Amino acid sequence: MAEERASGSGRLLTGVAWAVLLVGLWLWGRELTDAPGSTSAPTTGDVAAVGRPFGAELPPAHKPLDAARPDRVDIPAIGVKAPVVRRGLDADGAVDPPPYARSDAVGWYGAGTQPGSEGTALLVGHVDTETEPAVFYDLSALEPGQQIRVTRADGSLAEFTVEDVAVVGRDSFDAQKAYGKQKADRAELRLITCGGTFDSATRTYSSNVVVSAYLTGDGEGD
Repeated sequence: MAEERASGSGRLLTGVAWAVLLVGLWLWGRELTDAPGSTSAPTTGDVAAVGRPFGAELPPAHKPLDAARPDRVDIPAIGVKAPVVRRGLDADGAVDPPPYARSDAVGWYGAGTQPGSEGTALLVGHVDTETEPAVFYDLSALEPGQQIRVTRADGSLAEFTVEDVAVVGRDSFDAQKAYGKQKADRAELRLITCGGTFDSATRTYSSNVVVSAYLTGDGEGD
């Protein structure tokens, strides 16, 4: 499916739903963010997935690490080097992303799993601001096999491997499938931003970019 780019002024809305975390949280059909945005979002169509290249072999999962909060996320393939800030829920019960003044930062849902620990950790980020691309603008360009590195507060490094990249339409969003654990006993990571085309009439993006990764290594942070 051909990649589409859309631009327009108005509010950037990431229509995503968040599924069960260890606290038993269910947020079906919620929106992640509500703020100005005018640049385009890199996307594919309504529901699409990069998936795993035919015949590609991904590394085995590493055993989960002890709990430690994330400090920084590095994604070399798309040039992301960003601080991580703890976030909670907004007034509507959706995950609250970093403020637009911190569009270079990645938000971590602090009441959920810590990246590297067993379970599914959630990182969210803006795709753009009023005037320029933001931290997750190129998120949909990631491919299976590429690396995501999370530096943690205890000085350790949690290394994740991307296994799936999907652009999920808002109308067909399945929160359990998108955010539920894909395999038992693993430390998994989801990175989310908005995607699809921008509708200037409703001032919403049509889809969400969801990157799924799992822990494949550890080490010491920089």
